[in-house]
Amino acid sequence: MPREPERYFPVSWEELHRDAKALAWRLAALGPWKGIVAITRGGLVPAHIVARELDIRLIDTVCIASYEETVQGEARVLKAVAGDGEGWLVIDDLVDTGRTGRIVRAMLPKAHFATVYAKPEGRPVVDTFVTEVSQDTWILFPWDLEYRYAEPIARLRRDPPGNPGEPR
Repeated sequence: MPREPERYFPVSWEELHRDAKALAWRLAALGPWKGIVAITRGGLVPAHIVARELDIRLIDTVCIASYEETVQGEARVLKAVAGDGEGWLVIDDLVDTGRTGRIVRAMLPKAHFATVYAKPEGRPVVDTFVTEVSQDTWILFPWDLEYRYAEPIARLRRDPPGNPGEPR
C-alpha cells in the first residue's frame, strides 16, 4: 500500500526555471544533441527550457502514465518513439522510483537521460540531474498548485485537520 509523503517540497515557476536552466548548463558541455525527447507530462516544461537554452528545435515526446494524484500505479506507454536514442536527450522533471525511466531506457538505450530532480531510488536511472530530494518527499510542481487561504500554524496545532474542535 502506498505511503503518504512525509515531506513536501514546493517548487515555484521561478525555481523550476532556474533549476532547468542549471540542467541546461550541465548538458551544454556534453553535446551537441540531435534533439530532445520530453517525457510527458512533467518533462514538457523543463524540456522547453533546456531546448531554448541549448538552441534545440527538434523535440519529440514519449508519453507514459503512471500516477493518479500522489499514487503511483501501473505504468502505461501511451506514445513511444523510434530509434535507439543515439545523440538524443531525454528530459523529465523528476525521477522517483525509476520505473518510468527504466521503460524509456529500454526504448532509447543510447540516449542521455536528464532530470531536474532525483530521488535516491531513481538516481541510477539518470545520467544528469540538478537537485536530489529524499525518497519520502513529494515535490509540488507549480502546475500542481493553486493559491488559496492557509490556516495559521497555531490554529492547525490547536485544531488539526480530521479532529475538528469548537466552531470558530
